Amino acid sequence: MKIHISEKYKVNKEEISHLIRSFENTGEAITPGVRNQIKIFQLASQKINIKSFKVPNFINQVAYKFFRKSKAERSFNYAQHLIANQIGTPHPIAYAVNNTSLLFKDSYYISEHLPYDLTFRELVKDPAYPAHEQILRAFTRFTYELHEKQIEFLDHSPGNTLIQLNKDYDFFLVDLNRMNFKKMNFEDRMKNFSRLTPKREMVEIMADEYSKLIKKDGNEVFEKMWFYTNKFQEAHLRKKKLKEKFKI
Repeated sequence: MKIHISEKYKVNKEEISHLIRSFENTGEAITPGVRNQIKIFQLASQKINIKSFKVPNFINQVAYKFFRKSKAERSFNYAQHLIANQIGTPHPIAYAVNNTSLLFKDSYYISEHLPYDLTFRELVKDPAYPAHEQILRAFTRFTYELHEKQIEFLDHSPGNTLIQLNKDYDFFLVDLNRMNFKKMNFEDRMKNFSRLTPKREMVEIMADEYSKLIKKDGNEVFEKMWFYTNKFQEAHLRKKKLKEKFKI
């Protein structure tokens, strides 16, 4: 197993290695499921998260072995990039990968455990959530900051932003392995909102706030943001129906 550890945690290398190797039988699971799994562990006096990425299909085992960085390594590197740009994310601790001589197997991303009050998903589910509109507008300003810093978070979806309810609200990105770093045009920016919510009233608020930041007509921003939202929702529904059709 190859393990890369951040400078701050090099003194904990042996303990981190032990936690990864005992992942299956220890730790507190917070995302049980058939795909990737996240567990909470105790490292010295603090809590940490370890995310286990499942073994990919054969083609990707070859690709990750020889041509692409693993999801765990990308998560670690992207977290460092976010922090360097003063964007919130749990502090990266380490990543680990298992390979054979010919194939990539599983991988792990380790980060500090971050307490939070809610995710964007709670705003979608509960329109009566306290300070709903204020949080939504603050989240829109946070997304604008990402765009201005040339960060395209490709998994900008309801469960991937942790929110702390401080005076000005603090936002932290998780599930980091899919990002682009580029100057984003208007279309890129509007498309980046498409996964967040199917609710028109929420898109109207985000469009209104974003239009003020980007200095564009509010109707133009809303129409484009709503267009990409509908496009994503339609594709998502088609994919869901297709899965149900072929489900055994």
